[in-house]
Amino acid sequence: MATSNPSTPSPASVQEVVLRFSCKDQPGIVAAVANLFALQGFNIRESSQFEDPGTGKFFMRTVFGSCQGAKELSQIRSVFQPLAARFDMAWELHDYAALPRVVIAVSKWGHCLEHLLNSWRRGALPIDVVAVVSNHQDMASLCDWYQAPFHYLPVTPETKQQQEQQILDLMQELNADFLVLARYMQILSDTLCDALTGRAINIHHSFLPGFKGARPYHQAHARGVKLIGATAHYVTKDLDEGPIIEQAVERVTHANTAEELVEIGRDVERVVLYRAVLWHAQHRVLLNDTKTVVFNR
Repeated sequence: MATSNPSTPSPASVQEVVLRFSCKDQPGIVAAVANLFALQGFNIRESSQFEDPGTGKFFMRTVFGSCQGAKELSQIRSVFQPLAARFDMAWELHDYAALPRVVIAVSKWGHCLEHLLNSWRRGALPIDVVAVVSNHQDMASLCDWYQAPFHYLPVTPETKQQQEQQILDLMQELNADFLVLARYMQILSDTLCDALTGRAINIHHSFLPGFKGARPYHQAHARGVKLIGATAHYVTKDLDEGPIIEQAVERVTHANTAEELVEIGRDVERVVLYRAVLWHAQHRVLLNDTKTVVFNR
């Protein structure tokens, strides 16, 4: 069955829309989509597509601009629905100008949080940070500086279920589109992972699949690696095994201490998480079973 999952209520009218979908690969998909939007008065502004020969699935992301003034987003979705059903698409259609509403979770390390907040305030990251949640109060002053609402939600093993429900309630109250774990040093429960499938991005301070779990830089140092890295991925119930969105590495040597690896790695983490959040916010990431397709231009 074809499915649509618009993340948030959209404005009544739009000038540009972004469509992304996946379906079984078959002849005529691109032509049918392009023709339908052309008949509705749209021109293609940007388009990417990919066929996965291993699974036989087809992926596409296209930005359409109206040549006839503002259009009703609900009407565009309604017109597209029969075509989506014809090709059995899993699809989403969004207002291209809308800023996704984001909650960021952090613990004691603020390097990733600061980079995201700075990029947001400079207008370099097309999101709306509606809240920062933390199980510690260390980042409260940083959030005050960037005028980001800060919520202190302490957690213990005994209160974990209630604290995670607070996060979900806050996201629902603020109509948040997704959650970013910016070095949030808590393992999410299966319940929360299920509730946020495809809507929670984590930064792991290792080039996965190597060095999962705690203290990965120290694990890497003990193995004498020559490259360290960071991985941004979607959160799943399997620890550090969610679909990977972005990765990067930095060269190190035998002379670097474990503490130096930590410092070097923080710079990599900032960049990798920023890219993952940017691409997700721009609807460039499509899930492909346990992998992703990332149309990053």
